[in-house]
Amino acid sequence: MDLNTIVDIERPRSRREIEAIVRASNPGDAWLAGGTFLFSEPQPQLRRLIDLMECGWAPLSVDERGLSLSATCTIAELYAFAPPPEWPAARLIAQCCRSFLASFKIWNTATVGGNLCNALPAGPMISLCAALEGMCTIWTPGGQERVASVFDFVEGPLRPALRPGELLRGIDLPSEALTRRTAFRQISLTRLGRSGALLIGARTATGGFVLTVTAATLRPVRVAFADLPSQRELDDRLATDIPEPLYYDDVHGRPDWRRHMTFEFAREILAELEAAA
Repeated sequence: MDLNTIVDIERPRSRREIEAIVRASNPGDAWLAGGTFLFSEPQPQLRRLIDLMECGWAPLSVDERGLSLSATCTIAELYAFAPPPEWPAARLIAQCCRSFLASFKIWNTATVGGNLCNALPAGPMISLCAALEGMCTIWTPGGQERVASVFDFVEGPLRPALRPGELLRGIDLPSEALTRRTAFRQISLTRLGRSGALLIGARTATGGFVLTVTAATLRPVRVAFADLPSQRELDDRLATDIPEPLYYDDVHGRPDWRRHMTFEFAREILAELEAAA
C-alpha cells in the first residue's frame, strides 16, 4: 500500500546518524525495517520514515553466550540459520517461522525486530524470543542503551515498551535456553490463519518446567516450576496467572476458545516433556 502522507525518508548508516535524526524527531516519524506492517494498512499520522536497513547490522551471530539477532534480521535469514547440534531448542526457530503462514515475499522482507515492535499477540518471533528467554537491547537517545526481557518489552497489542526516540537494536538468546528440551503447540481457526494460541514448554538444566503462552493472550505469559508439576498444579497456575480478561478477543478466536486451547495444549506439553524425562 502506498503511504501518501510520507514527505521524507531517512536512511542512516551509523549510530551517530541515528542520533542526529532522533534529535530532530517529530510525532510523524516511524522506524522502518521490513515494513510489512507499515505498508499493509493506511498510516495517515506518519510524515517521515527512518529506514534502518542501511545500517548494515549483521543478521545474527553466535558465541559462547548464545545467539544474537539484530532487529533487522529477516525471517528468511533466521530460518536459514544452521544451529549447533548442542542447541536442541533451536528447532523452535523453524517451528515459529512457519507459524507466520506467510509467503516467501513476507519471509524475505519481514524482520524479527519488526515483529516484536508490532507487539501483536500472534507475533511468532515474540513466541520464539519469549520461550528462549530473550533479552532486548534498546538504544536510547544520547547514545545510551537499556535491556528488557521480551515479557517486559511486549506490553500489549501494538504496545512495545519503547519510549520516544528509542529503538530496538537486537535480541540475545542465551545458550542455556537453547540447550533445553522443548515441546511446541500452535493452532489457528483456519488452515492458513493467524495463530489463536501458541504455547512452548521446556525443561531447564536444573529439571524445572517453563511454559510460555502467546497468541492466546494480550501479552506473553511465563509460568515456571522448579520441577515437573502435576496437571492439577499446572491448571491452578494457569488459572491464577492468566485471568480471563488477559485472553485476547478478535476475529481469529474468542477468549473462551483461546483459554480452552491454552489449558489443553499446556497439558499436552507437560505430558510430552514428562514422557521424555
